[in-house]
Amino acid sequence: MSKIHAEHVFTSESVSEGHPDKVCDQISDAILDACLKDDPESRVACETLTTTDLIVVSGEITTKSKVNWEKIARDVVAEIGYNDASVGFSAETCKVMICIHKQSPDISQGVTAEQSQFYEQGAGDQGMMFGYACNETEELMPATILYSHRIVAELARRRHDEPEKYSFLRPDSKSQVSILYRKGKPVRVENVVVSHQHTPDMKIEDLTALVKEVVVQVIPAELLHDGIKYFVNPTGRFEVGGPHGDTGLTGRKIIVDTYGGVGSHGGGAFSGKDPSKVDRSAAYMSRYIAKNIVAAGLAEKCEVQVAYAIGVPDPLSINVDTYGTGKLENDNDLEKIIRLVFSLKPAEIIKMLDLKNPSKNGWSYRQTAAYGHFGRSIFPWEKTDKVDALKAAAAKFA
Repeated sequence: MSKIHAEHVFTSESVSEGHPDKVCDQISDAILDACLKDDPESRVACETLTTTDLIVVSGEITTKSKVNWEKIARDVVAEIGYNDASVGFSAETCKVMICIHKQSPDISQGVTAEQSQFYEQGAGDQGMMFGYACNETEELMPATILYSHRIVAELARRRHDEPEKYSFLRPDSKSQVSILYRKGKPVRVENVVVSHQHTPDMKIEDLTALVKEVVVQVIPAELLHDGIKYFVNPTGRFEVGGPHGDTGLTGRKIIVDTYGGVGSHGGGAFSGKDPSKVDRSAAYMSRYIAKNIVAAGLAEKCEVQVAYAIGVPDPLSINVDTYGTGKLENDNDLEKIIRLVFSLKPAEIIKMLDLKNPSKNGWSYRQTAAYGHFGRSIFPWEKTDKVDALKAAAAKFA
């Protein structure tokens, strides 16, 4: 049973859509969206690299969809806001290299039901995946990562929606929020760090005032106070940014993508992978399960781990940890309840969350690729529609 600290400070960070790694994640996921749109059975493992005026798109893709890889990459970069060659990275002038081939037949036979020794779809790889939820925010997310995301997301919204007013903002930015917890509950923000790429004529006092204004907008008033320490562009300048300032790669921001360092992480990245890859789909399912457990009042915090072997349909293990907050006598009972309410076979996960048809359901994989894969209601794994089923199953163990 995990102990709850009487008092501690915890910190999480987020990065904006213009961060070089996030540029890559969005290109990879935009390509996945394009493949799935006309061929839901597409197999996609797309990796992107960006650096000064260069995009490299690589990976293993098997699809019937007709996709213009280069156009998608350039469109994503343009929509993010890299449209000026003078900053070292521009959608119009950058070089684009395409290095794509089909999925390995050795992998395909493990995830294609007709070819599998089990006669059903197996996991696309071995590994362990985690999902987490807690009741410290309405979204059942850790407060530190949730508010870190909101800061950079709001700054990006203003940059897009009011370009004349915020003309000094460029796409690349980072945020960091430190919160004091007492007995496991957030009580006040201690520090806020924001580093934002800017034009040469930017005045630091303007950016500092903007950051403070955004913090008041996106963080609940009960967590704010006059003693918050702000660190805005603490090096002094941040003119050189984006892929010109730092090479970007798909899948390098896995903690930003998940829970900000709270809980555990299996190590697998999400973006650019179709849902046959359990790195992605089982992590989404684990969040779905954990969130519904907390929403059902069966725990205040919940972490769910699942593990798979490549080509094998059933998970090798399921583990549940409520950090001592579970309402049942034993967390092992929650594992039994999960097995009663949810199927964790890859094909059933894909079906339950409808992961092959995002465009038909009003969301996209590209949307997941910036500001977190969890905590936003547009995604199907954020539903809490299994609360009643969990309560009914839990009643058998009371």
